[in-house]
Amino acid sequence: MRTRATSRIKSLGDVLDELVENLGIRKKLREQDVFELWDKAVGERIAEIAKPTRISKGTLFVSVQSGTWRNELSMRREEILARLNETVNEEIVKDIKFQ
Repeated sequence: MRTRATSRIKSLGDVLDELVENLGIRKKLREQDVFELWDKAVGERIAEIAKPTRISKGTLFVSVQSGTWRNELSMRREEILARLNETVNEEIVKDIKFQ
């Protein structure tokens, strides 16, 4: 009888994964990771002058301090996009718009 009860017990991690899936919030949680890991993905210098503001339909919107930096980062868009998705271990961001 003990094995039957034990087989129905789930780990807390499994229960939370199931809850996140049932609530349909996994995507939003993964998008939040983009904001939390931005500094690590882009490095200290870029993180000082550019901050992500929102993500919508796979597009990350980033506020940049100046037009000069906006142009520089736009030219490095693909590199930043790859590093960001690599840092979050999933292709969350499909495009970046520097503003």
